[in-house]
Amino acid sequence: MNTPMVYVVDDDAAVRDSVTLLLQTANISAKSYSAARAFLQDYSPVMAGCILLDMRMPGMSGPELQLELNRLGSSLPIVYLSAYGDVPTTVHAMKNGAIDVLTKPVNPRSLLDSVHAAFELNRSRAAATESRSEAQHKLAQLTNREQEILLLIVNDMTSKEIARKLGISFRTVEVHRTHIMKKMGVDSLLALTALADACGLPTGRVEPPPNFRLPG
Repeated sequence: MNTPMVYVVDDDAAVRDSVTLLLQTANISAKSYSAARAFLQDYSPVMAGCILLDMRMPGMSGPELQLELNRLGSSLPIVYLSAYGDVPTTVHAMKNGAIDVLTKPVNPRSLLDSVHAAFELNRSRAAATESRSEAQHKLAQLTNREQEILLLIVNDMTSKEIARKLGISFRTVEVHRTHIMKKMGVDSLLALTALADACGLPTGRVEPPPNFRLPG
């Protein structure tokens, strides 16, 4: 993961300068932009940290940038800086994924607290993405039959039930189960279910949707 940075996006130069100075004084790396589109041109999925985003700006507004970043699959948490702290605007921003809305002039302690919370969220999102990628890589090592049996195992079916459902022997299911555990690198049903969850597989004693397909 890259070094976390705060990306300050605000058309007000005085706000950009004061916020950047505050962050740098707190030993937090920061980079500022005077327009949403300027940040968008720089945006990369590998960016780490968070965005301090002005709500209202000429051209592309903060919420418009947020929606575009959502479309791009950005994992950067957004903290809004707004001179207009009305409830509907705040609710709309939070529904779209913002983690906080701070009213200008911003209290320095509140801003730093929000940045640290955003950094922690960004780290947890990156860790979850990495875990999912590793789990899907392991899943891809399974044969089609092993994937089919895995899906039944994590939906709480016993080897006898699986054998009956698939029309194969109990012994064959047990052999497949052993191979699945080895390839997935786990030694318990709990750990196997956790990996299945990380892959986005439906778990629990439920039938998967008719159109469900394993990833990969």
